[in-house]
Amino acid sequence: MTTSGGTLVLASRSPEPGRSRPPGPYRRLFSVPGARAFTAGNLLARLPMGMFGVSAVIMIAGERGSYALAGAVTATGLAATALVAPWTARLVDRHGQARVAVPATVLAVLGELALVLCVHHGAPDWTLFAAYAATATMPNTGGMSRARWAHLLKDDPAARHTANSFEQAADELCFMLGPVLAAWLCAGLFPEAGTLVGAGMLLTGVLLFAAQRSTEPPASGRAARPGSPLRTPGMVPMLAVFLATGAVFGSMEVVTIGFVDGPAAGAVLALQAAGSCLAGLAYGRARRTARLRTCLAAMTVLMALPLLAAAGTGSLLAVAGALLIAGMATAPTMVTGMGAIQRLTPEGRLNEGMTLAVTALLGGIAAGSAAGGWTVELAGAAHGYAIPVTAAALALALTLLPAGTTKTVARRRQISSPTIDKTCRPA
Repeated sequence: MTTSGGTLVLASRSPEPGRSRPPGPYRRLFSVPGARAFTAGNLLARLPMGMFGVSAVIMIAGERGSYALAGAVTATGLAATALVAPWTARLVDRHGQARVAVPATVLAVLGELALVLCVHHGAPDWTLFAAYAATATMPNTGGMSRARWAHLLKDDPAARHTANSFEQAADELCFMLGPVLAAWLCAGLFPEAGTLVGAGMLLTGVLLFAAQRSTEPPASGRAARPGSPLRTPGMVPMLAVFLATGAVFGSMEVVTIGFVDGPAAGAVLALQAAGSCLAGLAYGRARRTARLRTCLAAMTVLMALPLLAAAGTGSLLAVAGALLIAGMATAPTMVTGMGAIQRLTPEGRLNEGMTLAVTALLGGIAAGSAAGGWTVELAGAAHGYAIPVTAAALALALTLLPAGTTKTVARRRQISSPTIDKTCRPA
């Protein structure tokens, strides 16, 4: 054991007899004061994000007898969210998480309740679109949680990497459990149950999250507001990568539903999310991080496995196993990509920068869903798995375009940590 500058440094040898091993990265992460409290509230608020879409489709299709109407209403809500979310995130950065997230959540919950009332009482179809569009003020709870970690761990890049990996694993877990919980509530209780329970969980979780003021990052204020993240060199190319990556997820979901064509589709899709969740937790323990292009190359290769399984064997079991393995490339890619977004985003605009990335991802999911559905109709579900592979290859190709802006920005902001420098090299 040695000391350097007054700091205790452990030599790389086995612990002495009778002395416990140092805590792991996740245990150290949640020893940060206030971390467990805001994480619990955020997870409660984040779970409904995977419930609302499924709940709306089941509720509207069940009451109105039209999946086309249900799909159009949810698509309208997605489009409204893509427009409104960056503005909500900008207000969060400017005025603080608690001051903006709570009223924004109340408005979104009122929209969900209005949708339930309109569907239940047989209101005209146009009211469903208006009600669901009102939910677009829903704040990006995952982005706010990442912003808190970035604030609390600003001098510890290794811990930030672990935090980002945990947040990605939490995203996968919520989007794996959310649809299952929504379907169970709507089918087991009544069609509106999924939306009502999700709205209650969202509001309760945001209130608990916002109450943890000690961990909240400071508001930037109007006077100190820097330029838009979109004007930062390298941001637009990164958003294009997120757009292509979103197409991987959107097409994979639709093609898998078409291939399974039955109630087992949800369980098969959950395997992909489970693989990503496990990989995200493992990636958070890694001492070294990978380049974004390396992660995307791995994703391109692994996304070919479902295509080979479906076209070569036609076996559902083989496709399910391939999806589990393919999902393991998702979380490392998203963690590395979100890390790049955080470095490119000007100080005081972190929520807005990450929300722009999520918006690009949602746009890619919508485009991938359309492309996947079109391919399934024309060429069959097995060949539809070529769309995720193509989208992943496109994302990889975008990182290979000549660009040195990311490295220039990193140098200008004087990022000196070896962990950060490694991921700040051109993707």
